[in-house]
Amino acid sequence: MLTRDFLMTADCKTAFGAIEESLLWTPEQRAASLAATLACRPENEPVWIFGYGSLMWNPAMVFEERCAATLSGWHRAFCLRLTAGRGSACKPGRMLALKEGGATTGVAYRLPEAELETELTLLWKREMITGCYLPGWCKLTLDDGRTVHALVFIMDPSHPLYEADTRPATIAPLIARASGPLGTNAQYLFSLEQELKKLGMCEASLDALASEVRACQAQDDGESGDLQPHFA
Repeated sequence: MLTRDFLMTADCKTAFGAIEESLLWTPEQRAASLAATLACRPENEPVWIFGYGSLMWNPAMVFEERCAATLSGWHRAFCLRLTAGRGSACKPGRMLALKEGGATTGVAYRLPEAELETELTLLWKREMITGCYLPGWCKLTLDDGRTVHALVFIMDPSHPLYEADTRPATIAPLIARASGPLGTNAQYLFSLEQELKKLGMCEASLDALASEVRACQAQDDGESGDLQPHFA
């Protein structure tokens, strides 16, 4: 499981699994991306982070405030080919990202100003290993009615790991079978499903995908059972 201690000590070249060298960002590239993002920070505003995936149930960062929130103009999609972490090159899975259109519910975190450098450096190490996201500032509507600007990680459609086909029939078998050093791809999906239900955030398309992944796992288990030797 990904933890704060893991992020602080992990060697990105090995800790997440075998990542193609041409895709792996250096610490210098991550630092430059972070600096460029902070240069566009809205003036006189605190830094909020919008979590729409594992940040919702496993933020692994220090924060001063947490609030449910809605992001308009973007929706969840398993459009990132997963070859490390919870997948591998031989059995790639799919990771969550944001694509244009619709809206997304999630959790917003306000970071302490004094801890920004530490927390954002760890966040970039977590999210920008291959530079697959376009970090930017978007307006969020918090559940208490406030509107804030938050840092959001959106899929880069020009990235080599981007996958346009996100139909359940395509991605369910991949998610059902992929795994890596951080666990299984299916458990990530099921954790997301559980967290959304816990927060009262209904997402029918994600529930349908989770059901399809469970069906794929059941089919695989059945086929594995058929291969077992039978004794009279």
